[in-house]
Amino acid sequence: MEIKLDKKPKKPRIIEGFPGFGLIGTISTEFLIDHLKAQQIGSFTYDELPATVAIHKEKLVDPMGIFYIKDHNLVIFHTILNSVGLEWRLSKSISKMAKELQSPEIICLEGVSSPQVTESKRVFYYCTDAAIRKKVKDIPEIEPLKESIIVGVTGALMLRSKIPVTAFFGETHTELPDSKAASNIIKALDIYLKLKVDYKPLLKQAEDFEKKFRDILKQSVVATKQRDKKQMSYLG
Repeated sequence: MEIKLDKKPKKPRIIEGFPGFGLIGTISTEFLIDHLKAQQIGSFTYDELPATVAIHKEKLVDPMGIFYIKDHNLVIFHTILNSVGLEWRLSKSISKMAKELQSPEIICLEGVSSPQVTESKRVFYYCTDAAIRKKVKDIPEIEPLKESIIVGVTGALMLRSKIPVTAFFGETHTELPDSKAASNIIKALDIYLKLKVDYKPLLKQAEDFEKKFRDILKQSVVATKQRDKKQMSYLG
């Protein structure tokens, strides 16, 4: 498993979003790619994951793509694939890419479950670097994550990345796609990175992405069942 890049920008921040709780990472990175007109500059090559691909509006969607936003010098890692069991390998590949590009920071976008989810759905943060933590602390309406268990690629990066990791967690109460929580993540990220995102179409587009990924998930489940059924018929 490795990342292949067609272009290597210098010292970009890296944003990663995996389809974890509430699909918040995936919805958020999809919005950024679309809204900020990102250019695809690479992708993951792998044999460990199922041969899964999505088609959206007659276009092939790279299941694990690397995108670049030149105006803000951001590299975005976007995926629609389930990474369970491959977290260490993926985090190692992302860390290797970050080191090669001399990235000053890896930003993780995640969902976090809370027993007391508020109507507005809060955003929490965690930073492995003290200097960055002071900067993030000044963002209004976000809170430090004091108690939680973090799993997946974000957890692996937090433990092993030698490059500073900053994580934003959107509060959600559902494992289903949560566009509202994703939009709150985008707002916090916009303030932090000064992206000047136009908030008017934000939630509407997030809802569109939510529907898109619901459809992808539904199709993925059907495809998996059909594959398992074929395998059973072969064995039978």
